[in-house]
Amino acid sequence: MDSRLEQALHKLKSTGVRMTPQRHAILAYLLNTMTHPTADEIYKALAPRFPSMSVATVYNNLKVFIEVGLVREMTYGDHSSRFDADMSDHYHALCEQCGKLVDFAYKPLDDLEKTAGIETGFVVKSHRVEVYGICSECAAVEHH
Repeated sequence: MDSRLEQALHKLKSTGVRMTPQRHAILAYLLNTMTHPTADEIYKALAPRFPSMSVATVYNNLKVFIEVGLVREMTYGDHSSRFDADMSDHYHALCEQCGKLVDFAYKPLDDLEKTAGIETGFVVKSHRVEVYGICSECAAVEHH
């Protein structure tokens, strides 16, 4: 079993969260995707294996994962929430045409919270950095 999945399962167990087959499948799906799926996308991907599962089941499990600190929810205006199981410090690029969301790292931003706290006097809890544009696939379509 993937060590990230093992660690996540241990964290859930240590906080008293009961493991169901659906919960396990949702967590494994999130840990093994880089696409930042919506709840509906997770549901559609897993529904063939769990025909009795509902979108509400997916949302309820995502809420549990967020509360335990395994997943972050990202909202983008009118778009559906996206879910990211990569809890490391990283940033996102969002395609304004297709909605593709891609992770990237940028070391100069690693001290952003510390600097913001010093300059503002805030107790900074988190930050979110995103860049917006057109992904290479959409740009290629535009040029043809």
